[in-house]
Order: sequence, then structure tokens, then C-alpha cells
Amino acid sequence: MIEVKNIWKSFGALEVLKGVDLKIEKGEIVAIVGKSGAGKTTLLQIIGTLDRPTKGQVMIDGTDVFAMKDRELAAFRNKHIGFIFQFHQLLPEFTALENVCIPAMIAREKEAEYKSRAEKLLRELGLADRMGHKPNELSGGEKQRVAAARALMMSPDIILADEPTGSLDTQNKKELSELLLRLRKEYGQTILLVTHDKELAGIADRVIEIKDGKM
Repeated sequence: MIEVKNIWKSFGALEVLKGVDLKIEKGEIVAIVGKSGAGKTTLLQIIGTLDRPTKGQVMIDGTDVFAMKDRELAAFRNKHIGFIFQFHQLLPEFTALENVCIPAMIAREKEAEYKSRAEKLLRELGLADRMGHKPNELSGGEKQRVAAARALMMSPDIILADEPTGSLDTQNKKELSELLLRLRKEYGQTILLVTHDKELAGIADRVIEIKDGKM
């Protein structure tokens, strides 16, 4: 499903990733752990095609993603990869339902179709009565579930989660861990986590440590 080959990433003279190789199978949950500054988030952003490596290759389901032009890559990312971030990244002026619809709006789908799909996802995640609420009217756990619904909107093959429990309390951390396991079971997604949370890492099939830009 995901194959990372000899990835290097430099910012000026600073080498953040130094020849990283990684293979992740379809339906697998993998957690990447390591100290702050070790390169975890940089690697996640490269796998998610949000940033390009200095050199190296990322293959997703047989596709060499960085061989694409920027517009092709953006369309590929929107269709095949869902993101869950630490601070949700919900647009404050939009309702929960509207936030979930954004990936389908970008893909220019028909409104009736994507709205129905977004409503279904929010109901499945226990947010049937919160669809019309804006982010400042939601709890931390509710915001993260909205973010999860948005990540699922295009039925992506891959979910990438960057410190998804970092802003949550103990109960909401537990609920998010259970939610990620449920997503894998019900939707079959491949899930890659970057986390400092040992309990969240505990749900993974594999835990991989990155040190000084290497695995």
C-alpha cells in the first residue's frame, strides 16, 4: 500500500530525514514515535504529499506520487488520503456538516450526493445533533470526530493522523483510539499515526521509532 524509499529531506543545511525506508501494508495501523524534532511530522507530511522530499520516492498503491504535477498530486491527495490533525484544522466559520463536505466540494461533486454522505458519516460518529454547530460550539472530542468524518469523506485508502490525541483529555483520547480501530475494521483504511501518546501507539500493529531522521 505505502512504500517509502530512501527519503531525504533538508531545510537549508539542516537534514531532517536521512534515508528513511518504510513499508506499510493495506489495512495496517502503524505508529511512528520519537522525540520532538526527530522528523516524525516531516515524514508524515511527505507521505501525505503535503511536502516533497529532497530526494527519494513514495509509492502509494503502486503510484509514484511525486512523479505527478502539482495539480494531479492535489487531486490524488484529496481522493486517496484523509488527514486528522492535533488541532482539528476545522474552518471556524463553517458548521460541522460544511467542514465535512469540504473535500467533496473541492472535487466538485454534486451537492445532494456529498451532503447526504457527510450527514451519514456524522450520524455514524454520534454527531447527528451537532451537524449545524460551528467548531466553537463543539467539545474537543466532538471536533476530533468531525475531523475524522472529514478525513473519511472521500472514502480514502489511507488515514494519516498527526498527534490526534494531543489536545484531548483522557476520556476523549480513549474514545479516539477506539474510533480509529473502528474505522480500520469498518472501512478497511490503512492508518499511519504520529504520536507521543503511548496508549494510542498501543492500538498499532507496529510501532516504529525515528531517531535523528533515521529509522
